[in-house]
Amino acid sequence: MMNKNKQGLLLLVTFLVVSVNIGFSQTQQKKEKDFEIVGFHLDLRIQVMKPKALRELVDELAYFGVNTLIMEWEGTFPFQTNPVIANKYAYTKEEIKDFIAYCGQKNIEVIPLQQSLGHLEYVLRNYRYAEQREDQKDVSQVCPMEFALNKKLFTELITEMAEIHPSKYFHIGGDEAYLLGHCDKCKEKIAKSGKAALLADHLKMITDIVVSLGKIPVIWSDIATSYPGELNKLPKETIFIVWNYGWDVDRFGIVNELTKKGFEVWGSPALRSNPDNYFLTDWKNHFDNIKDFIPFCRESNYNGVVMTSWSTSGIYSPVFEDHHTITDLVPVRRVYPLSGFRILLAAYSQSMQQTAPLNAKRFIVSYAEKRFGFNKRESREFYRALLGSPYQVINGEVENHSELTVPMLYDSVKGYQMVFNKLRPERNQKEFEHIRLMKDIRENYMHFKKVEGRVNSDSFTKAMFPQVISELAEIIKKYDSLGQRYTNLNSGYLYPEAIDEENYTRTVPVKILYERLKGQKK
Repeated sequence: MMNKNKQGLLLLVTFLVVSVNIGFSQTQQKKEKDFEIVGFHLDLRIQVMKPKALRELVDELAYFGVNTLIMEWEGTFPFQTNPVIANKYAYTKEEIKDFIAYCGQKNIEVIPLQQSLGHLEYVLRNYRYAEQREDQKDVSQVCPMEFALNKKLFTELITEMAEIHPSKYFHIGGDEAYLLGHCDKCKEKIAKSGKAALLADHLKMITDIVVSLGKIPVIWSDIATSYPGELNKLPKETIFIVWNYGWDVDRFGIVNELTKKGFEVWGSPALRSNPDNYFLTDWKNHFDNIKDFIPFCRESNYNGVVMTSWSTSGIYSPVFEDHHTITDLVPVRRVYPLSGFRILLAAYSQSMQQTAPLNAKRFIVSYAEKRFGFNKRESREFYRALLGSPYQVINGEVENHSELTVPMLYDSVKGYQMVFNKLRPERNQKEFEHIRLMKDIRENYMHFKKVEGRVNSDSFTKAMFPQVISELAEIIKKYDSLGQRYTNLNSGYLYPEAIDEENYTRTVPVKILYERLKGQKK
């Protein structure tokens, strides 16, 4: 028999070995549940950020643990082979190289995104590419049947973009191609082979270009899962990103079909998306999206998550010069700049670091205390006012809330605005002012909607013109003040011309109504 000292030593060694093994097992288990890709997506369709602002954003992303940045450059990329594509805010190649190098210093990999099916208005608006349009009035999508022209164009665009991005990944877009199969050539192909073949043959051509450059193709999944029948034609290394902004996970098709086919999958919630616009940020929807979808991605063993951030919907209203020629494309929806959404970036970061779903109320209250220095009561008021009354008004009706009238919604919005105007942050005042400005813009907009509803009522008469004109003038004057605040807060973030455009666009509906009424003779 052992003496007590040897027995005790053996028990201690056994305990330590077991403890180490348990710890190793827990570490392995945690590692398996961690995401390799902690990503963020930046959309530069509009609201093009200054280079200094881009670097400041990268600093924030690095602070929050982001290791991957998908850059949807659109017209801000200075294409040389197709120079007509670049817009007035295009960066130089040196600026882009410097930015990528800066991201590298922060351990953030930059993945370029070049749309290759839909959302190509910024390319197809130019009649140089008219033959490739799926539709001559809706210039959002290339015709997959224009194989030779498409291959030449996208080989040039992808090659040029890939040359200055050292990332092993290349994102080819592929989302919301709602015109798929629209033209006569595509209909003929579908009749013979099906829509899945039409899609897969086009995607294969694009992914083959990417693979030939030594890159891994990345694709948004929605159209692919809608027509998944022939996705096996694509290279096996292709990665799909399942984007979900708060709906049923199989809204665009059965997503687990992608993993069954052997593809790597990443997930994607949204920081800014529909129905967000100048006048509404649906904070509750975004917090719920983070709470629900990131745990789903973890449970589904997705290899990464990418938080998207959309400056606009990607849908445009064309301005025609004649029956055929497009003069301009006007974004259908604009949102507040990314400068006002740090709280959602922080929520995303926290959710990625914990296995339990995010508790939005607890997070927001804690954030308000730590970030702004509010006490418990003020932080709870901040939470309530931030999420309150996120409803759209469509044609004078509160969407999906028939019991709620526009005047009632206005009163609710006004009440939450008053909460924000009473709060006095001790620190990070500029961040708070962004959120407060969003609420003030919404209140002024809802005042307009209330007046607009009165004008469109059966009881409206010319006798009411003076009162309505006076209220509209008050709303316009307030927009001027709000615009100055917007300029002050975002002057280091956006270019002056873009700020002026945003301030002007916000006021258009109220000014049109004001001028119509004021211009009528008595």
